[in-house]
Amino acid sequence: MQVSVRDNNVDQALRALKKKLQREGVFREMKLKQHFEKPSEKRVRQQAEAIRRSRKLARKKMEREGMM
Repeated sequence: MQVSVRDNNVDQALRALKKKLQREGVFREMKLKQHFEKPSEKRVRQQAEAIRRSRKLARKKMEREGMM
């Protein structure tokens, strides 16, 4: 990952880097890797995430269809 620093503005480049890392999910992955997660816990978490994603997609779809 690469971020260019313009006009010696390191703060702006740092913000851009953090935004890119956040978008890629690096911070979330680091948090998950800090402690061991049992396979059963991982499976439960992944199922919950899948349910959350599907509900969010359904909600957005309903909003789109309701607006039109």
